[in-house]
Amino acid sequence: MTAKPDQNSAVTLDTFNEVLESIYRHFEFVYDEEEADRCLQCFKELVDRYALSLRKKQGPRKRWSEQDILLITYGDSIVEPESENHKLNSLQKFLEEHLNDTINALHILPFFPYSSDKGFSVIDYKEVRDDLGSWSDIETLASEYKLMADLVVNHISSESTWFQNFIEGKTPGKEYFIDVDPDSDFSMVTRPRSTPLLTEVETAEGTKYVWSTFSDDQIDLDFSNPDVLFEMIDIFLFYISKGVNIIRLDAIAYLWKHMGTNSIHRPETHRIVKLFRDIVEYLNHSTTLITETNVPFEENISYFGNGDEAHMVYQFSLPPLLMHAILTENAEYLRKWANNLPEPPEGCTYFNFTASHDGIGVRPLEGLVPEVEFYELVDGAKQRGGHVSYKKNSDGTESPYELNITYFDAFRDLDGDDSELQMYRYLCSQIIMMSLQGLPAFYIHNLTATLNDHEQVTETGVKRDINRKQWLYDDLQNRLRDGDSITHRVFYRLKELIEIRKEQPAFSPLAEQKVLNKDNDLFVLLRSSKEFDENILVAANVTGKPKKLKRADVQPLADLSHPVRDLISGRTITPDQEIELEPYQVMWIRV
Repeated sequence: MTAKPDQNSAVTLDTFNEVLESIYRHFEFVYDEEEADRCLQCFKELVDRYALSLRKKQGPRKRWSEQDILLITYGDSIVEPESENHKLNSLQKFLEEHLNDTINALHILPFFPYSSDKGFSVIDYKEVRDDLGSWSDIETLASEYKLMADLVVNHISSESTWFQNFIEGKTPGKEYFIDVDPDSDFSMVTRPRSTPLLTEVETAEGTKYVWSTFSDDQIDLDFSNPDVLFEMIDIFLFYISKGVNIIRLDAIAYLWKHMGTNSIHRPETHRIVKLFRDIVEYLNHSTTLITETNVPFEENISYFGNGDEAHMVYQFSLPPLLMHAILTENAEYLRKWANNLPEPPEGCTYFNFTASHDGIGVRPLEGLVPEVEFYELVDGAKQRGGHVSYKKNSDGTESPYELNITYFDAFRDLDGDDSELQMYRYLCSQIIMMSLQGLPAFYIHNLTATLNDHEQVTETGVKRDINRKQWLYDDLQNRLRDGDSITHRVFYRLKELIEIRKEQPAFSPLAEQKVLNKDNDLFVLLRSSKEFDENILVAANVTGKPKKLKRADVQPLADLSHPVRDLISGRTITPDQEIELEPYQVMWIRV
């Protein structure tokens, strides 16, 4: 019997039925009326299978506040020789020793058995890698942090059971992949890579050519087959039952393919995101959906829908815009972008970050900075020891897709290799990121100010590995104990700043944001919490010279005619004092 809300549920029976009707309409849109009837019945059966454990995992409905800080890490980013077959223990130990009171949300990048792409070519969605630990370890972490996990929805490993069954003509899997005529016209297809779109494979039925957007080991799934969608819904519910609180829909933009189109952001794709959102609503669950779409800005935020798709979208334009502003000492394009950011729909927010396991995407800069300055940024990354990954265009040419460099080394001083200057530039970028409306996330290597890992790139030949260093636990501990090391200074400075930020309701993801549309040397914005009547003026000097913040310029945003206090330095500024910011200094001024 299908689960229904009990008397203590926040969802009324009418709402329950409305959401169920909406779910049916999604099935009908993606497939047809006859198939929708079957899909709805299958959905009810799936929910029944997980109903007990899902009810146990339900949490508070409020999704986020200024207290939310997320860490992005691999399960084996920090390892100990004695924990070779239980690496999640080392991660948990590090969190308990250093970050337990700092973060409350944790993104463990794919922890499943995989064959390539550092986890994003999944062999088995329902298993935890043997060297990391078990589902018990994952559930323990989920009980201590808001846990984010990846639903790698677009593709699966060529070594998976499904694909091996496809090769052998067996089920499940025989009809799970997209077999196409290699002589078809694919010129309109949007390509995020420069690798071939099709992979030739020998099967029991002869040679076939399967769609593989990202690599010949990552075979795209065929969502025109409802059975594939239900496999993913099953996995989605399974993750929730294991305590996963935030589900990242990886590479979701490429989900639906249709010959003769660009096969990205298709209406069916958006409808399936809406379906996942309605499943969350149907379960009356606190699960948060986040879409990973490394594409130009307007395309990216389309995954908010009308407030009925993702709860969060990545701010993919932010990392390269911050780099550009600080390295050119010109906040013009960062300011214009921030000033034009639409207010997220109710119940939604932005996911702010500056680095992740991938490179720094530069497609999200399209239309935001002049082309000449775009390529200067690309060249600058190469001069600082980074690499560039390319995508193939419809005309056969290639263009930059992402910069492969650690975010700390992205600010390296090219003139004198001044590590102090590099650190101040870098900290400026992190404080601005923390100040913007949204939920802030730190990649583990941002907290540790990790340098480019050239040795790893040489060993694997994978450009992205430059920013995927695996820390030895004792080595990292020693650096954190060394008060003179950059690792120590950045790590503990960021911890201090995070603690200050967490106490300010004006930094809630729900608090308003207004940007001062003036001056390219300073990036200035106001964060306001109406609920707690708190206002914080953020003023960031993105240049290498001291700059003054003029009270008259700020007047449209905030009244500085009375004594105010900078929360970062602790300094009180009286009306008769000038507000001067040192090079790359950021102030959080409570007004």
